[in-house]
Parts: sequence; structure tokens; C-alpha cells
Amino acid sequence: MTSPSSSPTPKPHQRPLWRDLLASAQLIGAVQSGASLATALPQAAARGKWDAGQRGAAQAMSFTVLRHLGTARAVLAELHPRSVHPPLLRDVLLTALVLLLPDTPLQYSAHTVVNQAVEACKRTPALRHAEGFANALMRRFSAQAKATSPASEAIEARWNHPAWWVESLQTAYPGDWQRLLAVAQRQPSMTLRVNTRRIARDTYQAALQQHGMLGATPDEAALDQALVLSHAVAVERLPGFDAGWVSVQDAAAQYAAGLLDVQPGQRVLDACAAPGGKTAHLLERCDCDVLALDKDAQRLRRVEDTLQRLGLHARTLAADASTPSAWWDGQGFDRILLDAPCSASGIARRHPDIRWLRRAADIPALAATQTALLDALWPLLQPGGKLLYVTCSVFPQEGVDQAQAFLARHADAIASPAPGQLLPQEPDPDSTEQSSGPHAAGHSQDGFFYALFTKAS
Repeated sequence: MTSPSSSPTPKPHQRPLWRDLLASAQLIGAVQSGASLATALPQAAARGKWDAGQRGAAQAMSFTVLRHLGTARAVLAELHPRSVHPPLLRDVLLTALVLLLPDTPLQYSAHTVVNQAVEACKRTPALRHAEGFANALMRRFSAQAKATSPASEAIEARWNHPAWWVESLQTAYPGDWQRLLAVAQRQPSMTLRVNTRRIARDTYQAALQQHGMLGATPDEAALDQALVLSHAVAVERLPGFDAGWVSVQDAAAQYAAGLLDVQPGQRVLDACAAPGGKTAHLLERCDCDVLALDKDAQRLRRVEDTLQRLGLHARTLAADASTPSAWWDGQGFDRILLDAPCSASGIARRHPDIRWLRRAADIPALAATQTALLDALWPLLQPGGKLLYVTCSVFPQEGVDQAQAFLARHADAIASPAPGQLLPQEPDPDSTEQSSGPHAAGHSQDGFFYALFTKAS
């Protein structure tokens, strides 16, 4: 299957565009109703009996629509100020409008988009009454010289993120917020982690080249297993994927295993382990005794599948990390990895539905969960042991604020060197300028926060 975070842009195909418009509209509607794309996609594919081509095209198109949804909403509201019903018609129009915007990667002629949007209505019994409406609205927009309007000055329309999200970034990163929002609009690179228990990185790099794929090594010693592909591919095309040679993992996520500095034979707790990328990375680097914990038994099976593919072993347990009394055997851990539940705001460029699913009230609620997990797990750590706190967030409440508050609550916690806040980076293929904000990096990466605490002996 294709990794949802790195779907290649589909090429022209024989399937009519109206089918992809309808499929994408279903996914956009599901997200606007509160479902994640990861949940909505397999459900819609099963209902519609989509083949792999249809599923991949719908996924890629919906990614593009979600990255431009704020603009499309503003344009639709200006073209038709009243609510559009039924919702599926609204979402067909939003999808079609995005295809007509000048800065989207899925470029079709205006005539084709208008014709196929109308065809989508014709082919859908619930939308047949709206053929004329869709035709008139789409033609009116396509006749405009440029896709601009007074509504595009609104925050959501201008930046394609909710206003509260933009304002949070403005407060946290006054000199860098515009770059962060621009990065979120770019399709992210695909980064691999080579399983060096199975194959050396340079050997795997040569294997990629033999298969016509170019993989570059990041110029950081900490990323000694990483390779960045010049173009995203389906994982089944990766040489040796089924044999456990390689995994897909963003560069920022690959810092965790090295920071935790696990030594052979040590007891390690991965407290929120699913889907298992960091668990596997720890075991690729060191022979240690890992307990992979996750309260979601279904997601924990993904950890087990990942370990089996890579030829690795860890104990797995479906349990809530915040209540150790229900599962802990009383033996202290030498290392604890807490990849805590968070807003996932740092990976919104890779999962563009996140920006539309999160609400401002989610952040303090998530921060409270993170606090509870930190305080519950700290007593399980041996004196001299290390706890690594990780979130894939860019909001300070889930990062630096959380780390500082933890140190204030625990006198026996010592702050150890860690990267702190890593901000999302994606080189602009159309620019020769280097990124210049705080924590700028020369390679593609998601947004992560890292804090490392050592327990006083």
C-alpha cells in the first residue's frame, strides 16, 4: 500500500475525472464532519469498491484539497453566500474549485474541470437536480482572470489553516510563522530508515539507485540510518521492504532512538508505542529488553506486524500508560520513551486533515494528558535512568512549557541535552534560498519536540 503521508501526485489516467472528484468529495466531507482521513479513506474505499488506482487518486486529490480548503471555502462563499445543500454537492464544488486554483499541483483545463464537475452531478442521483447550478457556478469562477477575492484576505482563506492555529504560530514564532505555514503547503519528502541489522545504509542506497530511485543521506551524524528519496513511491516498490531492510520514518522522528542512548540488556519502556516506528528503531540499534505499551489493542497489532517484518522482538501489552498500577511489575526501567498523545501539529504538512480536525480547546486538554503521563511514569524510572519526552507538535504548551513545568514539579529530574523544538522543514524546489528560522535544517523533517530527563541517583 502507499504511505498516506507521502502519496505521489497521480498522473493522467484513463479513469474519468468525475469519479475522482466524487471520491475526493466524499473524503473531504468526512473530514469536515470530524473523521480523520486515515479512518475515512478505507471506509469509503470499501463502500465504493475502489480499486488501488481509484483509492490512490482519491487520496492524493483529497490531500491537495485539504491543503487549499480555506481558500476554496472563501471562494465558494463569495460565489454563493448561502449554504450549499446537500453537503456532497458542497464538497464536489470545493474539490473542483481547488483544481482551478492557480497554485495547486493537480492542473487540469478549466473546461475539463467544469465539464467533469457537472458530470459528477449527473452521475449521482442525489445531485442531478443541481447540474445547472454547478455548471453556472463553476463557469462563473473559471471565467475570472485570477482566483482572487476580498475573502482571500481572511486568515483561513489566506493561510489555509484555522485562524486560531495561525494566531498560535504568530505568538510562538513571530519571526518564522509565515515560513511554517508555507512549508505545510508543500508535499513532504519521503524519508526512509535503513535497518542496519539487515543491510548497510550505503548498500541499500546502491540498491535504490539500481531500481531508479535516488536516495540522499542527511548531513547529520544523528541520522545515520536515514535516506531521503527524491520522489515518493509506494512502499511495495522499495527494494527489500517485505524482507525488513527498510522502514518509512521522518527524519525528525529518527532522533529518538539515539537520544535515549539505550545500552545492551537494559529494560526499556515504550509507553505509547503504536504504530511502532520508534520501538523498532530502538531494537535495530541495540539488543535490549523492550516493553511496548499502548492502550489501543488494535493499534498495538501494528507494532507487532512492524517488528515481525523487521525481524525484531519486544514484549507488547495493551494497557494505559497513565495507570501503572494496572500493569507494572514493580521492576524499574533504565529507559522510558514517552511519545505522548498530542495535537500532531508538527506533522500537518504530511497529514493535512489534522489542521481542520483540531480545535483550540484540544491543546490544553492534550497538555493535561501529557502532564498526567509524565507524572505517572517518572516513578517507574530507575535512579540514573533517562526518560525521553516526545511530541510531534509545534505548540509550546505541548513542548517547552510542558518540559519546564515537569522540571519544576520534580526535584530529582535533571534536564539533559536534547534538541528541544524541531520545526517543520521542507526545501522549496523552486528556491535556492536556505531556510533561516530557528532550528533551521538542510533536510526535510516534521515538527517534533524532544526533552530528555535524567533521574538523580
